[in-house]
Amino acid sequence: MSTASVSGGASSSKKPLIVVLAVIGVVAIILGVLYMVAGSSLPSFLTSGSHVHKGNHLARGGVALVVGIAAFIGAWFSTKSKSK
Repeated sequence: MSTASVSGGASSSKKPLIVVLAVIGVVAIILGVLYMVAGSSLPSFLTSGSHVHKGNHLARGGVALVVGIAAFIGAWFSTKSKSK
């Protein structure tokens, strides 16, 4: 019986991490798409105080997409249970 309570506790302790990683993944992918598609017509909260030249929007979009995918992969690996 103690094994079930221990594994249940470990699973519930990972849930906030999974949610945070999933939210970061969604936000990063949305920002990446905005940088790639909107380029020069980005919302002001993304470009205020930024010294980004026109050509760097693709680079920032690519980095945001990679971060989003990495966050989703991290969330996926966090859901895997370690069975030994």
